[in-house]
Amino acid sequence: MSSDQLVIFDTTLRDGEQSPGIALTPSEKLLIAQQLEKLKVDVIEAGFAASSPGDWEGVNLIAKNIKNSTIASLARCVQEDIEQAFEAIKPANNSRIHVFTSTSDIHMEHMLRKTKDEVLKDAKESVRFAKKLCDDVEFSAQDATRTDHDFLIEILKIAVEEGATTINVPDTVGYATPNDYLELLKKVYSKVKGKNEDVIISTHCHNDLGLAVANSLTAIDAGARQIEGAINGIGERAGNTSTEEIIMAIKTRQDQYGVEIKAETTEISETSRLVSKLTGYPVQYNKAVVGRNAFSHESGIHQHGYLRNTMTYEIMTPDSVGQESKIVLGKHSGRAGFKDALEKLNIVLEEELFNLSFEKFKQLADRKGEIVENELRAIIGQVEINEAAVKLVSVSVNSKDQFASAKVTLNVNGVDQTKEAEGDGMIHAAFKAVKNILQSDAVLIDYRVESITKGADATAEIVTIINDGQNLKQGRSVSTDVVQGSVESFLNALNK
Repeated sequence: MSSDQLVIFDTTLRDGEQSPGIALTPSEKLLIAQQLEKLKVDVIEAGFAASSPGDWEGVNLIAKNIKNSTIASLARCVQEDIEQAFEAIKPANNSRIHVFTSTSDIHMEHMLRKTKDEVLKDAKESVRFAKKLCDDVEFSAQDATRTDHDFLIEILKIAVEEGATTINVPDTVGYATPNDYLELLKKVYSKVKGKNEDVIISTHCHNDLGLAVANSLTAIDAGARQIEGAINGIGERAGNTSTEEIIMAIKTRQDQYGVEIKAETTEISETSRLVSKLTGYPVQYNKAVVGRNAFSHESGIHQHGYLRNTMTYEIMTPDSVGQESKIVLGKHSGRAGFKDALEKLNIVLEEELFNLSFEKFKQLADRKGEIVENELRAIIGQVEINEAAVKLVSVSVNSKDQFASAKVTLNVNGVDQTKEAEGDGMIHAAFKAVKNILQSDAVLIDYRVESITKGADATAEIVTIINDGQNLKQGRSVSTDVVQGSVESFLNALNK
């Protein structure tokens, strides 16, 4: 392998599955493994074969079906674990036994309840035994970043002497910072790898301080040539290094890292979606690379720049990771974004109508988050070029038992007028108040409320048809407030 080749080791199916509440079936594990193969990760840690019959079955099923990625199984420094791991991965074209033990004082004392000499002996015998079964052996010193450095170097040297070709230095509890992790990895590289060209130094970082990706990338400068991570960053506690973030950081910042990876980046989003679906773990909206908002733009300033040149606000192309860019219409959007949305709907407006439509859009956007296509079409459909003589200033309603009342203030030719009325319901009372102000005898013929979107902040289109004594007139309004929207629709008809 080239010294500039970085191995992507994905542990979604092992450490990722250890997230609380995740329990994948063997067939679900295979689906994810097949997608990881499309992503072209180098190593798939398929599970911990000795942990349960179901996990053994999952590892074995993946080993039988995956052809292009190395299949690994985790194993403690226990001969039975190693034997089960080997039997599970044996059908694979390329297989690896991943042996681990704890090395920090707190782990050895409280978890293993063993002395340093006993732990050294376990590591020596286990790596030797694993090497007899499998040419590719990885050794991990669990909680390495809280381990005495001299002891860590000693046990890692023993692992190399017994045949381990990948030496993993895990930040198991996410304790490290980039600076101290860099120094530790430099020491490991110098004293453990040395001139052993066939030995690879690896990282496995957890995200307890939000530094998993930063620590992993820093390790490249120290000579690490394998990074372990999980799709969507899932894993124990706060999770693991995000595989997709590592891939895209290296692809995007070749000037910084200068290492080569085999990953097929266009498969990233599909891999993320599949893992999220099968694990039941949603991807946070603002998650780097794969989040729903990763390539979305709402701010008017950002939209304006993006529409002129996408590179103003995107450092990678969305299609490079299987995503799409999105201009989100919301309260922060400006005219450029609004115009772009209309053009995508093949709607072209004259300047005056465009300005009125934009004003109505901003009013609606202030009440709710995103404005979708149906709402946009409804807004355009209700805007009138002619300035209305009567405008709604405010409406308040009250309902108790079988009685309803409304208080409405209208601006009539520049003068505010207020009336109150009672009715059979809040809408009826509001309409009566409007008629009292305008001294109108108009009769309501039809009234319809049609939901445009769903949810608590749903937008509705309200249609009213009236008879003013001479003609039938139709009014429309779009609003998240049915009462206010109904009055605006009623006025829209009366103003015609």
